[in-house]
Amino acid sequence: MPFSKSSDVHTNEYWDAHFDDFLKPLIEEIEGAVAFRSQALRGDILRQIITDLLNCPIVVADLTDLNANVFWELGVRQSFKHGTITIAEKGTRLPFDIDKKGTLFYSNSHSGNKKFKEQFKSAIDDCINNPQRPDSTVLEALSGRGTLYEIINREENIRRLEALVSELTNNKRIYSNIVFRLKENKNVKTLEKKTVTERFRISSAEWLLTIRYLPNEIVNYKDFENYCTWMIAYNYHMDCWSSQFETSEDWMNKEECMNTMNSIFDKLILIIELAIKKIQG
Repeated sequence: MPFSKSSDVHTNEYWDAHFDDFLKPLIEEIEGAVAFRSQALRGDILRQIITDLLNCPIVVADLTDLNANVFWELGVRQSFKHGTITIAEKGTRLPFDIDKKGTLFYSNSHSGNKKFKEQFKSAIDDCINNPQRPDSTVLEALSGRGTLYEIINREENIRRLEALVSELTNNKRIYSNIVFRLKENKNVKTLEKKTVTERFRISSAEWLLTIRYLPNEIVNYKDFENYCTWMIAYNYHMDCWSSQFETSEDWMNKEECMNTMNSIFDKLILIIELAIKKIQG
C-alpha cells in the first residue's frame, strides 16, 4: 500500500489509519496472524520491501488510486509466490491486466463493510489452509502443461536429443571405420597394421543418463547405460590398439562385440528420433 499521499482524499495520515485502525485489527482477528508494513531495517526500505514480498506467506496489495509503487511491488510478489490478496476502495477502475483477478472492494468510510470483512478474512483463511493454490498469472504462465516453461523445456529437450542423434551417427561412422580397419589388418603383418585415431563421444548420452530429462515411457535408460559401457570399453581397447595389436583386435573381433555394435547405433538412433517426434507432438 502507499506510504505517502496518493490523492487529495488519501493522504499519508489516511493510509496510516487505514492500516492501523482497519486492516491490521481485521487481519489479526484470525488466530496466529500478524499484520505489518515493511520497515527499513538499516535505511534500505526498497531492499526490505523486496525481502518481505518474497518471504511473507501472505501479501495484501491495496490497489486504490492505482499507485505505481504498489503495482510494481505486486509484480515482484507475483513473479515469485502465490498467496496474494488484492483489495481496493469501491469505485477504483482496475486496468485490464489485473481486473480478471478477484479483487475485494471496501467502502471508503471504513464503517460497516460487513461483506468485505467476511470475504477478506475468508481469503486469508484460504491462503493459510491452501498455500499452493495458484493466484499468480505470472507463475501459472511459467509452469505446468502448455505454458511458457513447458514450451522452453520442450525446445531444450529437442536440442539435447538432436545432439544425441548427431553423436550416435558420428559414433556409427567411427565404428564402420573400425570394422574396415579390422578386416584390412587380418591380411597384414603386425608392424604394418593400422588403427583408427578417432574415439567415441558419449557426452550427450551421459547427460541423458545424468539428468533423466525424458520420461521412462519414452526411453529405456538401461539401453543407454549399456551403450555407454560399450563405448568406454571400445575407447579403452582403441587406446591400447597400437601397442597391443593382438589383444585389442581379438577383443574387437569377438562375435559378441560385433553383434552388439552392429545393432546398438541404429536401435538408439531410432529410439531418439521417435522421442523427438513424440515431444514435438
